[in-house]
Amino acid sequence: MRDFQLPGRSAVRTTGAMAATSHPLSTEAALNMLRQGGNAVDAAISASAVQAVVEPQSTGIGGDCFVLYAKEGSDNVLALNGSGRAPLAASVEAFRAMGLTEVPRLGPHSVTIPGAIDAWDRLSRDHGRKPLAECLQAAIHYAEAGYVVHDRVAVDWADTADVLAADPHSAAIFLPEGRPLRAGDLHCQPALAATLRRVAELGRDGFYEGPVAKAMVSRLRELGGVHVLADFAATRCDWVQPIAIDYQGYRVHQMPPNNQGLTALVMLNTLARRDLGSLDPHGAQRYHLEVEAARLAYRERNSRLAEMSRDNPVISALLSPALADRLDAEIDPQRAMTHLPPVELAMSDTVYISVVDEDRNAISFINSTYWAFGSGITCPETGVVLQNRGSSFRMDPTHPNALAPGKRPMHTIMPGMVTRNGQVVMPFGVMGGDYQPMGHAHLLTNILDFGMDVQAALDSPRVFHEDGQVKVERGVPEATRAGLRALGHDVAETPEPFGGGQAIWIDWEKGTLTGGSDPRKDGMAAGY
Repeated sequence: MRDFQLPGRSAVRTTGAMAATSHPLSTEAALNMLRQGGNAVDAAISASAVQAVVEPQSTGIGGDCFVLYAKEGSDNVLALNGSGRAPLAASVEAFRAMGLTEVPRLGPHSVTIPGAIDAWDRLSRDHGRKPLAECLQAAIHYAEAGYVVHDRVAVDWADTADVLAADPHSAAIFLPEGRPLRAGDLHCQPALAATLRRVAELGRDGFYEGPVAKAMVSRLRELGGVHVLADFAATRCDWVQPIAIDYQGYRVHQMPPNNQGLTALVMLNTLARRDLGSLDPHGAQRYHLEVEAARLAYRERNSRLAEMSRDNPVISALLSPALADRLDAEIDPQRAMTHLPPVELAMSDTVYISVVDEDRNAISFINSTYWAFGSGITCPETGVVLQNRGSSFRMDPTHPNALAPGKRPMHTIMPGMVTRNGQVVMPFGVMGGDYQPMGHAHLLTNILDFGMDVQAALDSPRVFHEDGQVKVERGVPEATRAGLRALGHDVAETPEPFGGGQAIWIDWEKGTLTGGSDPRKDGMAAGY
């Protein structure tokens, strides 16, 4: 139970339906859809579309999404890969011929084909109750009539002013009067509203074919991109088989690669060899084990993961007890490891959504343009900000994640789902770029090992190993920092919080829902 004399919020508890997102308008849109007879799928699409307008630094229709869906509360979890591919003319050889030694973080060569709209359309047709057009109405309203900029959105917006200023069309939309919008400012995006109206009328074809696609391709080619209309027309999402492990009597489901969800499962398999529940949840020993397990899991991720089929032997090898035993043996509970190479890590912006409806359909939904405002490129006719997910590709042709024509890059965004005894228990997710696998493990161990409710688990202070240091949030106690230093870690306070997250816990015995939304963002959980 939380200390009511300290800042914080209680978990949200109800019996009917619930949505948890990182923005109040998004949560409201999801609940309105549920009240109007939509199911969890309709609500999640509506929420994600709203966030594509009101959190433009984190997401948009020029990005990608992944979905885990448990229909009517069953443990038969479905997985939809809505990530886009590299243009067919993109390759290591072609980029090297342009003088590139790595895929740029910004600009046209960082842009992979957006997959989100195709995934929304497919998800709606396969599992929604309402037409896609109804799911987009709230987003169209906010893009056309305007919305008020929220506080965390404003902070992220200001941090990316230089990226926006470098593109005249991005600057025109997102730097009115030559400055980022501030909390409390009103913002409209009429071109984006028109594009959403076209998608509402024509579905995915309204985005990937016709004038919208032509405008995006024209803008990319104007900047030197190799994209063509056929790249957009060919975009298709895929239903795939999730991957999963057992942890503390529950089953944790993730997307298979090209998604880094496998990294979280490697972490959990390693941590399962330790008695975490006997430790102080905010003590040095708990954080030490978490950091060391993460460093090992990220080492495996960076060297072995890429787009691959579900039956690829790399997946079974990484989920094997033998690997977990070997990784656990590398961890010294009394001393930080010194033999690991540095791991290249980065933070990025994303939105994550949890929804559970009255029929207990549960959806775990994540959507992103990767870095804040993606590639920095906005198509002026359509208002679409194009993602920079292609920057995840490697230029080493021998690496599994090497750039190749029509290939999906490795993704950081990863929805999660927990089931038990044949029923879904919790859709959950934690945002924050490379932090996400560690965020998933931290959230799950908070709940399953330390008995926290979902809000307390999200509130819990976080740490992350990056740039050779253990970065800690301000909420990590000083005694814990000292303990980590005594274990050999170089400890520094992070200037920004790690990620954000949402989760909804389903108690089948009591018939209740308990939701939480991360205080590191502007959002909330709400239900009825």
